[in-house]
Amino acid sequence: MTAAIPSHAMVFFKQFIRAARTTGAIAPSSPALSRALIRHVHPGGPDQPRAVLEVGPGTGAVTRHLAQRLGPHDTLELVEANAQFADHLSTALRHDPRLVARASRTRLHHVLVQDHHLGRYDTIVCGLPFANFPPAQIQAVFRQLLAALNPGGRLSFFSYVGGTTLQRLDRRQSASRQALRTAIDPHLIRGELILSNLPPAYVHHLAAPAPAEGRCGAARPTPPDNKL
Repeated sequence: MTAAIPSHAMVFFKQFIRAARTTGAIAPSSPALSRALIRHVHPGGPDQPRAVLEVGPGTGAVTRHLAQRLGPHDTLELVEANAQFADHLSTALRHDPRLVARASRTRLHHVLVQDHHLGRYDTIVCGLPFANFPPAQIQAVFRQLLAALNPGGRLSFFSYVGGTTLQRLDRRQSASRQALRTAIDPHLIRGELILSNLPPAYVHHLAAPAPAEGRCGAARPTPPDNKL
């Protein structure tokens, strides 16, 4: 008999009440936002398994969509700093039918991403509440994630409409805003607006640095309509 798992929406709301700064939103990501965040997750074959990382999975709203995109030989790594979320995910990996089949290829780490030694990944999905982070921390995390991408890999993250990372940084200090733009803009390839989320959000898709660029490399042209 399947064990009862507390509603991930209720767990998320309780953590928002207790720690709004590190939770970042009142509700988990909507299905539309989840699908946009995993747009670049594609199953690998038996000779080319793919490695996927999700940072800040929360209660697993995106994880449940992501798991269905994994090939039979692909691996998933979850890095979650919130103890309650990590416990909820651990239970879900044992009992939620949407995750159980992938549990043997999933590793869950209860740790801050900046304190975790990352491997190399084909796709990274990030749900961290960057608008609540200090500028130096935002820049450091993005550099860390971009450096962990395999050549040709993709990093997808989101920011909320009306309270996005760079809008808040612009009010704090222009130097930090420019530092973040320098680190991220060369890698932006696409942005999409998701209105059916609480609150509405932009999803930003970043490309891995080209091999000749080293870890964070020279500028790429930034396409229009990427709103941060």
